[in-house]
Parts: sequence; structure tokens; C-alpha cells
Amino acid sequence: MCDNHDNHKTTSPYKGLEHEGHDQEHKNWSRRSFLQALGIAGSGTMLLGHNMLSASAPSPLTAAIAAAETDNILILIRLNGGNDGLSTVIPIQQYDTYANARPNIYIPESKILKLTDDFGVPTYMNSLEPMWGEGQFKAVHGVGYQNQSLSHFTGSDIYANTDLTTTGFNGLNTGWMGRYFEDIYPDYLVNPPEAPAAVQIGSISNLVFQGDETNYAFVTNNVDQLEEIAQTGEFYDLTNSLFGDCMYGDQLRFLRGVANTTYEYAGKIHDAYMRGQNQVEYQDNGFARQLALLARLIKGNLGTKVYMISMGGFDTHGNQPLAHERLMSTLSIAINNFYEDIAFTQQDDKVLSMTFSEFGRRIFENGSNGTDHGKAAPTLFFGSGLNGSAFVGEHPRLDEPNNRGNLEYTMDFRDLYATVLAEWLCVPIDKVEQHMLDHPYSPVDLGFNCSGVEFPDIAMDSDPPTPIDTPPRDNGEVGSAETSTQIVHTPYYPTEQAPHIHLEMPITAHVDIQLYNILGQNVGTVFNEMVTEGSVEINIRERVRDTLSTGKYIYQINVANQKMSKSVMIM
Repeated sequence: MCDNHDNHKTTSPYKGLEHEGHDQEHKNWSRRSFLQALGIAGSGTMLLGHNMLSASAPSPLTAAIAAAETDNILILIRLNGGNDGLSTVIPIQQYDTYANARPNIYIPESKILKLTDDFGVPTYMNSLEPMWGEGQFKAVHGVGYQNQSLSHFTGSDIYANTDLTTTGFNGLNTGWMGRYFEDIYPDYLVNPPEAPAAVQIGSISNLVFQGDETNYAFVTNNVDQLEEIAQTGEFYDLTNSLFGDCMYGDQLRFLRGVANTTYEYAGKIHDAYMRGQNQVEYQDNGFARQLALLARLIKGNLGTKVYMISMGGFDTHGNQPLAHERLMSTLSIAINNFYEDIAFTQQDDKVLSMTFSEFGRRIFENGSNGTDHGKAAPTLFFGSGLNGSAFVGEHPRLDEPNNRGNLEYTMDFRDLYATVLAEWLCVPIDKVEQHMLDHPYSPVDLGFNCSGVEFPDIAMDSDPPTPIDTPPRDNGEVGSAETSTQIVHTPYYPTEQAPHIHLEMPITAHVDIQLYNILGQNVGTVFNEMVTEGSVEINIRERVRDTLSTGKYIYQINVANQKMSKSVMIM
């Protein structure tokens, strides 16, 4: 949290232009975060009242990410608060301008680790020096986007949903990784994958893994919670004193007990944790513990391909030199230890890590020995898969700030995301553009590629072929590999107590629709008939029975060897 923001003085020529409403914006952001922080939120969990407890126990899925022609793993590192890029990567070729803009907080030349003639990092990040020498460290300059938001809340959402039209609480409610998982797990709600699609530590205000129907990550609020699950295999502690004598104590105990028995991912994580072991000693801090835990899960072959961890404290409006030194020293040491650890099992070339933050900070210091919300900032990449260390892209010019003293972006963050999807996770390019909301694919040379992976043929100089095996999820369409047709299904509610499914059938086919409760139990057949071309309206309550309890259910459509799940409320 930030103290006394309204009292900041500034030595910047842009005095009086600081981001307005900063404290209020923090309050709004925290209000939404509070609901997420009440308990474990994500795939397969439920808080009393609004979120699902468990769709079903995990089981094998033919359309899983594990079937992709890569065993690469991605770790997203969230630097929460807005990391100062000019204290992370120092532009030596613009050093005079940099030092003059920050007379009290600049990094002295004697404390710069010079990695090239043009760029260096503070000596308190010297744990990254061996990684640089071994070709495991790249920094991409000037990452941002057009008309970048200076709001914590909006900036976090944009970096998660890639929707540049997001303003305040209005914006797309799905994330770039959520759309990716939604595409490869079209039947996730009823038939989730064997291992968690993603694991996320820190649930506060992030949409990265959010899909249209669910969050695709196994999410815990903090590393303590995930460590307990890894060590015990239990999803919830049934002896927790929070139950007490409160009105809902028995109900909460029951729901948590059900979660322990139906949500098998806790057991999967425990098994992987016990198989793996740390062979390097980590520091005793929250960030290092997160990476140490991930190392054990990866070395224990959990099977998860995407992880997200976080570090807070980057909103450095005051006393930035000490705060930033502590943060980046912690990060650098932990990253170095992590890659040394997984090198023991020769997995360091299969794990790519990348940082992201909601925005950078301004060129000029303020009057509190800190910096205020800015725009462009570097993104850091780590791992042997980078095949060489380098500074990538064009660093923004410090002598050409915008009218508020901000660095303008020289690298669109969506191009980095797209490159990681296409060249690290080996997602076909037409799908990458779909997940990036039709942002044209413009790869960045990060040192890795999927050239050894067989992609579906994509005509780069003409219109791409229409995919028929894994259709988009956001419009409820189901494709048939045999017929190249699509069946549209949409739940709607003509009255509160009569949920319907609207089907648009382009061909005659057999349609089977099953209904499941939130525990993954089949509660009945909604529809099982041959359907001719045209529209079909199906009343769920009439088709199943009138005794269905009020609540959230999941229907699964089986047609033309394809499956699709969607949730529906029954009142």
C-alpha cells in the first residue's frame, strides 16, 4: 500500500500532473480483490454464494495441452505495483539525461553492472550476472501499449485481457491465457485435464487465466496455502478455528470437506511435491519460497505447463532506492537459485520465465525520493531456452518524454505474449491472433522457436484456413472434423424458472445433452434425439425434472464426435 500519496512533492517539471485519485483507485481495486482473497478461488472451488466448488474430479482429456508437440513450461512473474524500468535497466548511452532527471535516486556509475556498452543493471542485481554469461537472460526495452493507462486496476486488467479499450471496471472479462486454455479444453467444465492447466500463487485482481466459463488456474492466495496443500494433499484444513460457532460454520466445513474429496488436484500437487526435491538452498522470503515450491513441482513432473507467481511492493512513490534494491535483489537471487535448482534435472532449457507489471514509472523523480506512475518499462526473460543473453528492441529516448514525463512504448506487450504463445508453447498462429483479440502476429526474436514442431498448415500470404478441429469457445460453436460445420448453442432464460438451450443445427445429426451438478455428478439427460437442420429450443427443467434444486449446473453437448460444456443457472 502507498502512504501519504496526496502529500508528494516533486522536483519534476511536470509538477501537479501526478496521477489523480491514486488512493481512491487503490480502494476500488482492493474492494474487488477482497472477494477473491476470501478463499482459494479458481477452477474447481467455491466460495459460499457465488463461485463453483468443483466441476468434477480431473480426468484425461484428449484435447489437452499435454498433447502439444512441446514440453515447455512458462512462468509468469507479476511485479505488482508498477516496476520502475530505469532502476532495472540503466541506459548507459543516455546516462547524463537519466542522472539529471533523478538527482537523488539515480544509480551511480560505480553501482552499475555493465552488461553491454549501452546497458547495465544495478549491482544489487548481480546474481543475474552468471545467467547473463550463460545466455539465460534477455531484457526487452520499452514494453507498453498505445494510450497506456496509469491506473493500477485498469493497467492490470489490460495486461491480463489484452483489451486496450478497458477503462475502470469496464473491459473484457477474459484473459489471454484463459482464452488459450478455453480453446484447447473445450469440455473443461465436465472433463478437466489430468493435471492443473495452470497454477497461480496470489489471487488478487488478475484475469490472466480467466475464461468465459471458469478460471483455468489452480489458485491459492499465497505461498503458505500452496505449501500446505503440497505437503498434506488436503485442499482445506477442516480444523481451522474460523468455523467456530458461526451461523455458517457447519455448512462451510461440509463444503470444504466435499472439496477435499472431489477436487483431486490437491493430491496431484502433493504427489509431485513429494517426488521432487530442492537441491539448492533458497533465501527465506515469500518470493524465493514460491520459486522453490515451483521447482519441486516441476522436478516432480506435475504436468502443469503454465505457472504464475507474484511479488508486491513496486509502487515506489517514496524511498524508492532502498525499496527497489530490496525487491530486485530478492528477485535476482531467487531466479538464479531456481535455474540452478532445475538444472540438476536438466530442465532449465524447458522453463521460460517472464516478468510483467501494470505499468512503468516516470523519468523524473518526485519530492519523496520516489517515482510516480508512468508508462513503458522493460520485460525480463530468463531461461536456457533463450539461447543467448541480449537487450532486445529499442530503448525509449529519455530526452523525448510525453507531456507528463513518461517514456513512450517501443514494444507492444501483445507482440511478446504472441511470441511466447506461438514460439514457446507452440500454438498455431491463427489461434494466437484469436487469443490476442485479432492483434496481427508480429514475432519478436527472443531466441527460441517452434521450427521443429509440426503446425497445422497456415497460409501466411493468404487467408488462413478455417480451423475445424478446435473451434472458438466464446460463441458456443462446436465444429465437426468430418462435416466442417458448426453447431451453435446458447443458454437463455425466457423466464426466471425456465432455462432453455437454443440450438442452431446446420445438418441432421444425433444430439446428446447431459446435465451435471457442481460436484460433477450426472443428474439427468436433457436431450437425446436425432435433430434435423434448423433451430431447436430445449427447456431444461421440463426435460429433466421439476425437482432440480436451485443453483448452478453444467450441460454437456455431445454431437459429431465433439463435446462442449457451458454453465447454466436453474432457479
